[in-house]
Amino acid sequence: MANVTTFAADVTHRVAAARTEDAVKVYGKGQTEVRALDGVTVEFTKGRYTAIMGPSGSGKSTLLHCVAGLDVLTSGKAFVGEADLSTLNDQHLTKLRRDRVGFVFQSFNLIPTITAEENIALPLLLAGRKADRAWIGKIVETMGIGDRRHHRPDEMSGGQQQRVAVARALASRPEIIFADEPTGNLDSRAGAEVLTFMRRAVDEIQQTIVMVTHDPTAASYADRIVFLADGRIVDEMLDPTSGRVLERMKRFGE
Repeated sequence: MANVTTFAADVTHRVAAARTEDAVKVYGKGQTEVRALDGVTVEFTKGRYTAIMGPSGSGKSTLLHCVAGLDVLTSGKAFVGEADLSTLNDQHLTKLRRDRVGFVFQSFNLIPTITAEENIALPLLLAGRKADRAWIGKIVETMGIGDRRHHRPDEMSGGQQQRVAVARALASRPEIIFADEPTGNLDSRAGAEVLTFMRRAVDEIQQTIVMVTHDPTAASYADRIVFLADGRIVDEMLDPTSGRVLERMKRFGE
């Protein structure tokens, strides 16, 4: 197995938007104990698009949830910027997730009775913050949903709804966006549209994205892939292609 310390080494000269140090997550006790994460040290560099991949049960979603503050590590540390999540109480953790982190999931979670533009601005309004119309306009343009901004979710395709969900995550200018299988409920064409616009968010507005996916094509949109197996980092790949990713994934069955 490769030394996990090498996977953080190539980005130490860059700014980490999020990172973990010797992250361990254990579910259950005794004979039912499962070590979902087993000493993971990794950095997610600001302004880059990172994919997390691995076989089922490898710990990829657990890693994303723990570094995003949606779950708590058993031991080790997780950081967003320089904020050590283990030192934050529930109130401060909620504030960090609201103000500094964006989320995109398989399910779009849009409010069906309001327009796309209103869905995008809703988290800001709930937080008592004024929506920056110029910024939202730029996001809408980047996501390619300008002609759907006044439509309700049931008037949009699945791909358009997911682009609205990505735009909603971008609206608060988060330091980092965590995406958990964001194209899992989409067909290949709609998925490609969403991934293209997420790529544009990185390239054009310097967003940081960390995405869990099982799909080699989806992963090929990233700058870097981190591979997990049995709760540990076992490899990484820079500038991936779908073919290279598929070949690497096949090795998990060996």
